[in-house]
Amino acid sequence: MLTKRKKANEITKTQRHDADTGSPEVQVAILTRRIEELSAHLNKNNKDKHSRRGLLGLVADRRKHLKYLEGTNKRAYGTLVKKLGLKK
Repeated sequence: MLTKRKKANEITKTQRHDADTGSPEVQVAILTRRIEELSAHLNKNNKDKHSRRGLLGLVADRRKHLKYLEGTNKRAYGTLVKKLGLKK
């Protein structure tokens, strides 16, 4: 589960300015952290189909945010993908 402290940490790592909490970079970073935690849960509990469905939704949502960011700001997209260690 993503706690407030972990979420705040992800926000401070990727925010554009001090009050930034909703830019695509921040949203992708938060989604990536949630995906990592849910993937670890599913490795232990492989029969948890409800969580697997939620994971697929998170991955699709992150893909949409990344596609938007790539279309609007390629430089920010490249640095974010490199920082988070995503494929593409």
